[in-house]
Amino acid sequence: MRTRKQNDVTTTHNRAGRTRFRLAAITAVIATTAALAAGAPAQAQDTPEAVPGFPAPTTHTQKAYDPEADFTAKWTRADARQLKAMSDPAAPSRANSMPEDYTMPTVPQDFPDMSNEEVWVWDSWTLTDGTSAQPSFKGWEVVFSLVADRKLGFDDRHTYAKLGYFFRKADVAERPADGGWTYGGLVFPEGASGAIFEDQSFSHQTEWSGSTRIFDGNKLRIFYTAVAFYRNEDGSNRKPYDPRLVQSEGRLFADESGVWMTGFRDQHDMLQADGEYYQTGAQNEFFNFRDPFTFEDPAHPGKTYMVFEGNSAFARGERACTEDDMGYAPGDPHAETADQAMDQGAHFQMANVGLAVAENAALTEWRFLPPILSANCVNDQTERPQIYIKDGKYYLFTITHRGTYAAGIDGPEGVYGFVGDGIRSDFQPVNRGSGLALGSPANLNFPVGTPFAPHPDQHPGQFQAYSHYVMPDGLVQSFIDTIGTSDDFVRGGTLAPTVRVDIEGDAVTVDRSYGTNGLGGWADIPSGYAHDISPAADPRPIG
Repeated sequence: MRTRKQNDVTTTHNRAGRTRFRLAAITAVIATTAALAAGAPAQAQDTPEAVPGFPAPTTHTQKAYDPEADFTAKWTRADARQLKAMSDPAAPSRANSMPEDYTMPTVPQDFPDMSNEEVWVWDSWTLTDGTSAQPSFKGWEVVFSLVADRKLGFDDRHTYAKLGYFFRKADVAERPADGGWTYGGLVFPEGASGAIFEDQSFSHQTEWSGSTRIFDGNKLRIFYTAVAFYRNEDGSNRKPYDPRLVQSEGRLFADESGVWMTGFRDQHDMLQADGEYYQTGAQNEFFNFRDPFTFEDPAHPGKTYMVFEGNSAFARGERACTEDDMGYAPGDPHAETADQAMDQGAHFQMANVGLAVAENAALTEWRFLPPILSANCVNDQTERPQIYIKDGKYYLFTITHRGTYAAGIDGPEGVYGFVGDGIRSDFQPVNRGSGLALGSPANLNFPVGTPFAPHPDQHPGQFQAYSHYVMPDGLVQSFIDTIGTSDDFVRGGTLAPTVRVDIEGDAVTVDRSYGTNGLGGWADIPSGYAHDISPAADPRPIG
């Protein structure tokens, strides 16, 4: 008869054997992904084999549908459970448990501030054209960002956010540590973004993320989220907050000294959540509706589309998840039913990525189309979505938090990607069906914590970077949130080092040859070409 000690040793040995077997399986599939990224023959539509102890991901065809079609791809629970399957169950305290190929290198704490401590900086995006390429303007690179006064606490910034902009000289070989940006100030005149709300009794009015397009000459159109809060003195809601997708037009100018803007007084209310495709405040006072990103689709000349973050249009807490949202293959021994997932509370997480099409040339009138992706019973936020086209493939990138996953699902903060043959496709989640494209380092063996109170066992980089934006050539920018552990951490509020990912088929992997071990310059956001306009300096406005 075995002693307790012998039983413990045997159990430990067996557990270690299972762990090694599982890690070998994970290593094999990751090696396959890396081979695809290096140019090996790809079978992107094939469903990866299941990791022992976990379900297989859902089979997705990548097939394209007409943008007007009533088809919505699903990021299923079977897909999202691959995140935990890829995590190393033996990763110790403060170590990264996720595959290094899909993990952003660790950002150091001694980061420079790109605003010279004028403002907090977080969600940022570039000046783009209709193809999402990034031009310079009269020798200057221009980026846009959410900003807030540094007198505010960092975690109070969302309620008081405004759209600001930065500029720097283009084509400079050596940059200062902070990226060489100059803060240009706020984009909109005071009060302009609040004028669209019929109810002017808001307690706070703010501006959230979007995108910026340059047109012929110096015409700019900014697509963003205008938000009104109606709160009582104790912070409770008098009525649900009111987010709207808004467009405003202005002009861009530059001389040898810098960049400035005019206009943006007229605000065009493009879209409000409809309650049919996209959840409203009446259905859920905590709903998400924001982050418009516009682009022209080469497959549909003359059309301009918009993707944005939404929630599926059900009443909060409604048991609306289906077996299709689960996505398990018939007979999968590790499957769960929709009722089992909802019994855990998963139906409170109902994210989607919306689609709309412009109805006029001025891009002020838009029409909703069905969502292109749902994450029902998987996650509650699909923030800042964008369409990225490469080698004839359409990549839908979005960002999400570890803390917004549904019960029974876990994954790191970062970029998630889906690939298909058009803007409406049966999107396949990248990287063996998980969706993870570039995550902050995290340890899924330990609780999440918060940016202002990191868990003592978490990796110091769990909240290091967020709001990633994928730029041409796979460059990725983001902002610094929190770096460090519970006993030694610093808050951010400026842009992180740029990194690069290789995007090939259904594989997205970190390029560690870029910069220093994968970390490029701080806030390095290069332009790709010069906008077609006279380089002559513009006259400065008088007064």
